[in-house]
Amino acid sequence: MDGTAQLDHTSHDAMLDRLAQVCVRVGLNLAHDQELVITAPLEAAPLVRRVTEHAYKAGASLVTCLYVDGVSARARFVHAPDTAFDVAATWLADGIANAFRNNAARLAITGEDPALLSGQDPDRVARANRANARANQAALGLITGFAINWNIVACATPAWARTMFPGEPEEVALSRLWSAIFAASRLDGPDPVAAWQAHDAALHARAAMLNDRAFDALHFRGPGTDLTVGLANGHRWLGGSGTARNGITCLPNIPTEEVFTAPHKDRVDGHVRATKPLSYQGTLIEEIAVRFEGGRIVDATASRGETVLERVLGTDDGARRLGEVALVPHGSPISQSGLLFQNTLFDENAASHIALGQAYGSCLDGGTSLDASALAARGANSSLIHIDWMIGSGEIEVDGLDAGGRAPLMRGGEWVDAA
Repeated sequence: MDGTAQLDHTSHDAMLDRLAQVCVRVGLNLAHDQELVITAPLEAAPLVRRVTEHAYKAGASLVTCLYVDGVSARARFVHAPDTAFDVAATWLADGIANAFRNNAARLAITGEDPALLSGQDPDRVARANRANARANQAALGLITGFAINWNIVACATPAWARTMFPGEPEEVALSRLWSAIFAASRLDGPDPVAAWQAHDAALHARAAMLNDRAFDALHFRGPGTDLTVGLANGHRWLGGSGTARNGITCLPNIPTEEVFTAPHKDRVDGHVRATKPLSYQGTLIEEIAVRFEGGRIVDATASRGETVLERVLGTDDGARRLGEVALVPHGSPISQSGLLFQNTLFDENAASHIALGQAYGSCLDGGTSLDASALAARGANSSLIHIDWMIGSGEIEVDGLDAGGRAPLMRGGEWVDAA
């Protein structure tokens, strides 16, 4: 599928309404009398209004949107005193966490400018990120612990479109990005809700196969990569929708093409090379290559953005260890679009990937009811960050390892269905 193809059979307004409907009905599965907290860039207001309408039709008691202005956010790095970068809006983060404790659903609409902080002092960026991560740790814990139903979707914005399609007139770039988002979000068929239900069932079937096999580790092999990822004790593979602790079944990411689980934080060894650039806080980090020993990154290089990568790895003790491993076929629609979105929601669904930092408690049997020490004893990593980067391609092979040997899972980047 050409991700930039014009979906001219349906008007833009109708496609936007489809996205909002899928977000509320499939992504969030919003419950009657449930509150909804939204964060979104200013440019996403038309999508927010449609989501709000569908949310109230679904019985929401209150919809609250917190808008983010990228220009104002950048002004801090240009004009604020140096002491400003160790400060975060803890009062706001506490309020959001309290809303989640009271069963509010969470929707994040992404569309930020990938180059927003390009050229800014990486030390200030790293300090601000640490301060924000600490402030939002309680709210993030409720999300990673799957306490509530939540969802992430995307909205095209002029700045993002200019980054993806440089040289194109802004109107053309924005149209191409919207078309790519609509296609990747499976909105271009006659019944997007039914399409998502079918895709969700396929992801569940793949996760069930991996859970039945209960491999001890995965082995990734390909150009620049020879990596063994041990899996956490009692790990569970997840994919597509899941049931949160509040009893609501939701589909957290739209789009999604992955099945994923928790690595063991101490059992990752070997070397791996990124197959796609990582866009992080305005910096494109290219050709990442790292070496693991005993679960920890001991060497890390990048041809571009290496200083930013080093600061990410220095966030805390868990930043050099893995919190997620995910398998994505090379034939996924996002991969086949040929586009680098410079947005993790999309790029992580173009290739198999690993994530530095925080593990998801939901990826362990009974994990959502375990405290931090019990999760760590099972091998789950803890960190202020969770950053995905891509290691899969059409040249990568993946095997599952257990006491009986190895079984082929992916060849040429595609699933081996006989596994």
